[in-house]
Amino acid sequence: MANTNPTLTQSHSNNTIDLNTGYCSLSRTFHSLRPIAPLPPPSQPLSLTEYALSLLSTTTAVSNNTTALIDATTDHHLTYPTFLRQIKSLSSFLQSHTTLSKGHVALILIPSSIHVPVLYFSLLSLGVTIAPANPLSSPSELSHLVHLINPVIAFSTSSTATKIPKLPLGTVIFDSPSFLSVLNSTIDTDTELRPVETSQSDTAAILFSSGTTGRVKGVLLTHRNFIALIGGFCFLRHGIEDHEPHRVSFFPLPLFHVIGFFMMVRTMAMGETLVLMQRFDFGGMLKAVEKYRITHMPVSPPLITAFTKSELVKKYDVSSIRSLGCGGAPLAKEVAESFKAKFPNMEIVQGYGLTESGGAVARMIGYDEAKRHGSVGRLAENMEAKIVDPVTVEALSPGYKGELWLRGPTIMKGYVGDDKATVETLDSEGWLKTGDLCYFDSDGYLFIVDRLKELIKYKAYQVPPAELEHILHTNPEIADAAVVPYPDEDAGQIPMAFVVRKPGSNITAAQVMDYVAKQVTPYKKIRRVSFINSIPKSPAGKILRRELVDIALTSGSSKL
Repeated sequence: MANTNPTLTQSHSNNTIDLNTGYCSLSRTFHSLRPIAPLPPPSQPLSLTEYALSLLSTTTAVSNNTTALIDATTDHHLTYPTFLRQIKSLSSFLQSHTTLSKGHVALILIPSSIHVPVLYFSLLSLGVTIAPANPLSSPSELSHLVHLINPVIAFSTSSTATKIPKLPLGTVIFDSPSFLSVLNSTIDTDTELRPVETSQSDTAAILFSSGTTGRVKGVLLTHRNFIALIGGFCFLRHGIEDHEPHRVSFFPLPLFHVIGFFMMVRTMAMGETLVLMQRFDFGGMLKAVEKYRITHMPVSPPLITAFTKSELVKKYDVSSIRSLGCGGAPLAKEVAESFKAKFPNMEIVQGYGLTESGGAVARMIGYDEAKRHGSVGRLAENMEAKIVDPVTVEALSPGYKGELWLRGPTIMKGYVGDDKATVETLDSEGWLKTGDLCYFDSDGYLFIVDRLKELIKYKAYQVPPAELEHILHTNPEIADAAVVPYPDEDAGQIPMAFVVRKPGSNITAAQVMDYVAKQVTPYKKIRRVSFINSIPKSPAGKILRRELVDIALTSGSSKL
């Protein structure tokens, strides 16, 4: 097929690169066919805040007093001039009233709020590493995170502050009147902040990602990682989508999630409007779509299903939506087709990314690409990929399935406090081993076939089976246990436990689920239980999860 997509470029001077697939036969590497996004020199001192606000300054958002952020729960609006003033006010306060300084880590445990972006931008401008975590994390989970990242300060709400261990600079209560007065204080516009020179290689954020070991990993992402991400998105938006009316985006994803984080920064950098909800619910989202004329939303497949099946949708005008960016889990063909039949004027644009890649690896752009069902799009700008045979470690050509390896300016620096996991995931040439089984077709589209890793994808979250198995093994009535994914139309997958009772035990499925639920974040809960005589294992003792999945699909079990 001829390369007619206007987003592609033939500026790649290497004539060994196939302009249909992006594949180089000499290096056996796939290259992005997107236009090469110009980025500042890596040696230039530059924080993510400085870069994003420099892009914002090229828009009319500040001069036009454009609304930056809206809280759909309270209808509280924040304009761009106020947004910038609050960043400066908070930065000035933190410099003058705390010893917080460059290189310190700040744990952030706050639900989505229009003030969270202000906090992120302020801390990043001071060279502080932000570590946003799920506010629903249990005390034991938080203790692990604190031990892992060693924060000096925490920002929390009054309802979650009691879960946080004591830190050197304490915990700032984000929803207190005194803190809100700092954000809203009027400062002298001539007030000069003490300059903080930030290297692009400095860590900007530690975002949390579960690994196959069952313990949360802290992914070290630099200012450069996010500058490359934002720069690529904004470059394509300026070049291709300038004709579009003002974008108003709604984020059902939390701002501590990698996609929520980088898409928030991108939205602010482009001078667009972002609508947030303190606590997501489907009806409230539909109401916000109608009230604020939402044009774009990043979603997970369960939300696509809800749009298609819910009668509630008929009560609201959702015609303003132009596209839904779908990722986090596979989208069934039947669901996509049903959605398109019901909403022919809305595009579903699929994409793929990992926390370790800053959230963006491949995505669809435009109507023609959106029609390529089953694919997650083409490689993002400035990205390279290999398809590697998991057994021979041989790099494969288009059409062949293997593990996806990635390299580019958005790839993480490593895992905090876990050199072993870093070495296992990043090789000496900078290739990130994703653990996902994939292939590229003859037109450069990436397809995700299966996960080599064993993570369960519950909605847009990753649930590590080993963590849940560890908890199950601490129950005195359980002799052995294994956790596998079970298909679910609404969630994509749910955690299902196979449990071997100890002799004489009569523990029930409800008791098993309740035991785990008390110790984990809600999305990690066991939602289906089956009792079994023994857990199938290999001679080396590895759980044969595929056998258990097959058993799960052919036998009954108790479901929550």
